[in-house]
Amino acid sequence: QVQLVESGGGSVQSGGSLRLSCAASGSTFRYYSVGWFRQAPGKEREGVAASNSDGSTDYAESVKGRFTISQDNAKNTLFLQMNNLKPEDTAIYYCAATPGYRSWWSLLSPNSWNYWGQGTQVTVSS
Repeated sequence: QVQLVESGGGSVQSGGSLRLSCAASGSTFRYYSVGWFRQAPGKEREGVAASNSDGSTDYAESVKGRFTISQDNAKNTLFLQMNNLKPEDTAIYYCAATPGYRSWWSLLSPNSWNYWGQGTQVTVSS
């Protein structure tokens, strides 16, 4: 069983930056696909950035060039660096993990991920 705990959320002004962390226990990220998702009030959960077990990554169009996903396998921690934040980035952010490789077309889908964190709130004011 894998437990995921997010941290690093908060309130920032438009144009600011935040770095989210997702600490995993119970297994290693090395052979997992991992991802970041978000859910704004009244909206469905959507994929933000994900890294496949082979190291390939994918980003939602809305965050390309602003967000970067990375991981420290030694510390079993996943990161999401978020720069130039916009009010529309306001949401609860969740990390997720699943063992093995995911089809590229499903990497940003919130479906069929085995493990989820509890979420961390990100609020961006204009």
